[in-house]
Amino acid sequence: MATYSMTINERSAHGKALLAYLGALKVDLQKLPTIRLRKSSYERSMDDIKHGRIEKFASADEMCKSLGI
Repeated sequence: MATYSMTINERSAHGKALLAYLGALKVDLQKLPTIRLRKSSYERSMDDIKHGRIEKFASADEMCKSLGI
C-alpha cells in the first residue's frame, strides 16, 4: 500500500465530485491542517503589541511632532 498526497479544492464541483468518488471507493481520506503563510493584519498588530513594538502618545500633536510632520 502506498501513501499519496494531493490538493483538492473542496469548494469546486469537480473537487466535491472527486471526494465523493474516493469515498465511494472506500479510500482512506485524511484532511491535513492548512498551512498559513501570512499573518492577518490583526495578528501582526497583536504581535507588535505583545513584543513592545508600539509607541504611545498623549495627543495627535505629540505624535506628529515625533514623526517630524
